[in-house]
Amino acid sequence: MSIKKKFRFWIMFRNTLLFLTAAMFIWVFCHQGMNLYEQKKFPEAGKLVKVNGENMHVYSKGAGRDTIVLLSGLGTAAPALDFEPLINELAKNNRVAVVETFGYGWSDFTNKARTVENIVEEIRTALKKANVEGPYILMPHSISGIYSMYYADKYPAEVKAVIGIDATLPKALDYFGESAPAMPEYLKYAAQAGVARLAVNVIPIDFLPLAEKGTYSEENLKITKAIFAWKGYNRNVVDETNEIRSNINKTKELKFPTKMPVLFFAREEDKRREEGKSKVAFYQTQLSKSSSSKVVSLQGYHYLHWTQYREMSKYVNEFINSSL
Repeated sequence: MSIKKKFRFWIMFRNTLLFLTAAMFIWVFCHQGMNLYEQKKFPEAGKLVKVNGENMHVYSKGAGRDTIVLLSGLGTAAPALDFEPLINELAKNNRVAVVETFGYGWSDFTNKARTVENIVEEIRTALKKANVEGPYILMPHSISGIYSMYYADKYPAEVKAVIGIDATLPKALDYFGESAPAMPEYLKYAAQAGVARLAVNVIPIDFLPLAEKGTYSEENLKITKAIFAWKGYNRNVVDETNEIRSNINKTKELKFPTKMPVLFFAREEDKRREEGKSKVAFYQTQLSKSSSSKVVSLQGYHYLHWTQYREMSKYVNEFINSSL
């Protein structure tokens, strides 16, 4: 290549690099501006309470003898909105609360480690400050199963029952021979840099509930997309993911209190595991000795409440009426 051609190539490369850098800075600037606009346009749906000096969001609805506390799965950007169809059904007969832990929904971020001890204490504090009185029926989805087992073991007087939604429990990885998930540290900047906003707008189907049209309102989905843009794969979610192995090691010898009623909703699996190694079989090993404890198998996604919220509500009310 001649010197002249090399010089032209360098000029083209430099200009391309400058253009991309400028475009990136403009995108990040616009993204941050959109964050500020959306956060004013879409204020919190429930109460913000101070926990360790930061705001945590607690949403509640309904009234009744029993209080069900819904706890979200890992990376569910907007738990109060994600659970909405199930909340509406359960709230017909019960008081229902959703605690959005730090890094989720309308809650702030925290610098505290995402250990099971810290997360459970934050949940307890938020509920008390929001005047949501116990004892509670904990209803964890996915990873919150670990936190609920710790909560029930450490504070049994505060928990009347546990109802898991395809819940992850401490012994699951060993039972199925799986390893704990992990996230690279650079993902902490996905929300801050606007990557999450770009992703949820380009391929929304990968980040929004997979439910029949009308299950979630257009307003719900619009706010969910906005919150994912603010919070998707933020530093607290990444830290929580990378703390899973440690949290499992701390809790894998725990069991639900003997007399505590436990109900698990298990997703019917579309692939065969080793003989006898199914979600239903595993949950059977984790039930308490209460005569009311049982496993219910349902068809659907890992987020069973996207499509099975009516059926789940029916089972929950029957479970509560027969065991509490």
